[in-house]
Amino acid sequence: MSILFTHAYYLSDDPKEQKIMKPYPPLGLLYVSAYLKSKKLDNLVFDTTFTSQDEQLQYILNEQPKIICIYTNLMTKIEVIKLIKIVKTTSFGFPKIILGGPDVSYNIENYLKSGADFLVIGEGEETTHELCDAVLQNKEFSTINGIAFLENNSVIQTPSRKKFKELDELPLPNREAINMQIYLDTWKKNHGQSSMTISTQRGCPYTCKWCSTAVYGQSYRRRPAEQVAAEMKMLKEKYHPDAIWFVDDVFTVSHKWLLNFKEEVVKQEALIPFECITRAERLNDEILAILKEIGCFRIWIGAESGSQKIIDLMDRRVDVNVVKEAIQKTNKLGIETGTFIMLGYPGETEKDIMETIHYLKEANPTHYTITIAYPIKGTSLYNEIESKITNAPDWETSTDRDIDFKRTYSRKFYDYAVSKVVNEVEFYKKRNSNITQAIKHKTKAFLASGLMILNR
Repeated sequence: MSILFTHAYYLSDDPKEQKIMKPYPPLGLLYVSAYLKSKKLDNLVFDTTFTSQDEQLQYILNEQPKIICIYTNLMTKIEVIKLIKIVKTTSFGFPKIILGGPDVSYNIENYLKSGADFLVIGEGEETTHELCDAVLQNKEFSTINGIAFLENNSVIQTPSRKKFKELDELPLPNREAINMQIYLDTWKKNHGQSSMTISTQRGCPYTCKWCSTAVYGQSYRRRPAEQVAAEMKMLKEKYHPDAIWFVDDVFTVSHKWLLNFKEEVVKQEALIPFECITRAERLNDEILAILKEIGCFRIWIGAESGSQKIIDLMDRRVDVNVVKEAIQKTNKLGIETGTFIMLGYPGETEKDIMETIHYLKEANPTHYTITIAYPIKGTSLYNEIESKITNAPDWETSTDRDIDFKRTYSRKFYDYAVSKVVNEVEFYKKRNSNITQAIKHKTKAFLASGLMILNR
């Protein structure tokens, strides 16, 4: 086989995810694989999620592909670089390495000088097809839009490729290329129900400063509702998932599309329980009722902070009270809610953190996640803090998560702030139902407060 698609996420090397056990297949990679197949370029996919690098290398050794296309992101970058250095040797026949994914766009020289032959910048389908065809046919590749490569040790980047306008022209992801059943079984074993992913849109029209738009850009393009419903029906009949996770950034951005989607899933008998992410101002009573009617059991509604000051600094363009009310309304309908919290954003003070605790108590989301802000290269946040970076470790052996910058307080302060937020909120949730647990949480919150003071 001439073309191999793969990635470098190994579940066995991720202790945190082993506790959560909610793996999903590499959907973007499967989209590109399917597109090449539709253009008569056969390819294989080696999914690394449930394997090891040793197994991956043995597979590559056996197949001896001429081209290896590797998806890379923030999480997998370090392992991708290790993989490149190994396969670019005599034993593996010096295959051409093509990298794509969100991390390559703003790290072009670094990836090329780490051993990649070509980078696909932005959406991958058309570019990867043209590039693979050129490599296999020994044709000129410098005229292909959307790529980067080295020439005489200098970086050459061709003009950006025009994005797909009509997403219905894309074939469905090549799910047949990998073992989908192992994902379904893992979910079923650990959570009692299986789950699959579907993408209905590309791009995001919003301007949050910390969010990367490296692949799809700040745009909004949607697949036709009838096509999405047809994909759901196919998954329902072929794989029998218990739930769907729509991976879109803002699922309810278009109310017109959602109304069409409702009609199609009912007409095609494609209903599957699902969860999604959206923004509070794109929810109202009618939209919530529609979501519930067609099987939505959980909505993640972003806030990132309970402080309006911080929300404005992020350029989130939403009122924290609107977010709170959206979560409360969703709860009342019997739909689970989730929200995302970010601590340590530039300018955040202890007062802002207290406002976040208050927000979480009042909004009362079913689930919430907390991260400490980190700057992804290419985002507005990164550009704002670049001159304030205090820790920038070796690029090949670190990720953007390891970059630190001058904040209001020390980095350690925010570690303890996470503990304080979690334990204050959990105390509030359990204060009337489990007094023993409530006291434990209050004690931990008190200790975290003291450590925050010591680490300001």
